[in-house]
Amino acid sequence: MHRRGGFQLLLVFGLAVWTLLTIDPQFWAGGSLAQELVPQEEPFLAPFVATPEEIVDEMLRLAEVRKDDLVYDLGSGDGRIVITAARRYGARGVGYEIDADLVHRSRENARHAGVAHLVEFHEQDVLTVDLSPATVVTLYLFREANLKLRPRIQAQLRPESRVVSHDFDMGDWRPGATHRVQDKTGRVRTLYFWRIPPRRPSP
Repeated sequence: MHRRGGFQLLLVFGLAVWTLLTIDPQFWAGGSLAQELVPQEEPFLAPFVATPEEIVDEMLRLAEVRKDDLVYDLGSGDGRIVITAARRYGARGVGYEIDADLVHRSRENARHAGVAHLVEFHEQDVLTVDLSPATVVTLYLFREANLKLRPRIQAQLRPESRVVSHDFDMGDWRPGATHRVQDKTGRVRTLYFWRIPPRRPSP
């Protein structure tokens, strides 16, 4: 009994050493196996959650979209906001989205809607977009993302340009209007509207 137990203990120890020696060295060196266990830090402004069509309609109505507008949608998802602006008002639109699959889907959606000549979509981080050509900007991003974008919006957009955000405000930048809209599921959505004021003359 004693000899058999010692042999079994030695066998278990030997198997443990063999297992450690045969593990891929990349794991110990912080290679691909270890990296799979560590969350990757990437820019994350919001998940893709499609805005209900009735909320899209209200956002565009609140922004007073017209045919001569250029609508920028930051985090454009499947493209529905700029596509609706083009189809309903004849406005031109540009969607910016970091997910390549969603950009491809948006282009297909625009083609099917017959407005591909009015809209375009770019795979780009919205924090790097030049906003100055836009007359209307729409957003459905986290509040933290809105706060990061706020200085660019205020500095780059021309006076009288309009901004509409779905569900998230911009801190102490007081909106010109706040609308609460019930969607088809009964959920109440909040829309925030700003109009860029005239530039103050330099002293």
